[in-house]
Amino acid sequence: MMQESSYPGRWWHALQDGRIQCDLCPRDCKLHEGQRGACFVRARQGDQIILTTYGRSSGFCIDPIEKKPLNHFYPGSSVLSFGTAGCNLACKFCQNWDISKSRDMDRLMDQASPETIASEALKYGCKSVAFTYNDPVIFAEYAMDVADACHAHGVQAVAVTAGYMHDQPRRDFYAKMDAANVDLKAFTDDFYFKLTGSHLQPVLDTLIYLKQETQVWFEITTLLIPGHNDSDAEISAMCDWILKELGPDVPLHFSAFHPDHKMPDVPATPPATLIRARNIALKAGLHYVYTGNVHHAEGDTTFCPDCQAPLIVRDWYQIKQYKLTPDGHCPNCGTAVAGRFGTQSGKFGRKRIPISMAA
Repeated sequence: MMQESSYPGRWWHALQDGRIQCDLCPRDCKLHEGQRGACFVRARQGDQIILTTYGRSSGFCIDPIEKKPLNHFYPGSSVLSFGTAGCNLACKFCQNWDISKSRDMDRLMDQASPETIASEALKYGCKSVAFTYNDPVIFAEYAMDVADACHAHGVQAVAVTAGYMHDQPRRDFYAKMDAANVDLKAFTDDFYFKLTGSHLQPVLDTLIYLKQETQVWFEITTLLIPGHNDSDAEISAMCDWILKELGPDVPLHFSAFHPDHKMPDVPATPPATLIRARNIALKAGLHYVYTGNVHHAEGDTTFCPDCQAPLIVRDWYQIKQYKLTPDGHCPNCGTAVAGRFGTQSGKFGRKRIPISMAA
């Protein structure tokens, strides 16, 4: 079993009753000596909060950037992905529950310093490093240090997150990030409270903050769960909010649920549900809407928002056709496509390459 770290945590304050409150996320965990927060990995040790998973990972893997999913952030490039353990949400439908809900530090098989991760990303030709599998909010100090090391090597930093955090850590965290995919799990607080143990508004606050106050490229993912968040009315309300508050150019991914964790009796999401949701979003005025976890060529393709020409044609994560100009414009009509694009698309494709590293 790998020894836990005792890295000093940020974002906490002492209470008059002797407890210490963690100020990282809206759970506001109030801890006595030796207690851990709801995320399990932030704990009180003496008169401070510590991060017990700094430098520890549940594994490293090289993925296509489209798997995060990010379709408008250097398409076709590879990303070095890793996570730790624990989570500050309690999603009954978690697709990575063996990692995110793990309280077994034996899951943390790999150990790596921020500099080692950045060097390995460079060695393997990765355009970016992604903090994923579990939510990087709970290992923010580690993720931010890795981001700094990556930037020193010209490597980008990507957060795959539920966006559930307080304002000051949000500002500190996203000052280090280049891109993010934020889970907008539903559009009712009832869903968030009953199925995730959290609330909707802080997530909306994160999205508005990213749009209005940062240069971070971000995309949104919604996992559609039959009977829980897949009604026309809820999808329409969510899309109308995105259009009004974030604009038409934020890509939206509708992803398919499969029975897992504490919801094994809920059926998998039919492809028709994702296609219906995509059509609702396009009708609402969103420009870039995708389907995930299903094979749906149209839902994988990036179309010009003006002339509707297919500009990036994908088959799962493989780019079959790439027609964007080097500066990200449609060659047919000259319309700019929102995103971060290079001189050409990468060709990493559907590969998934597990790797090991030492600190």
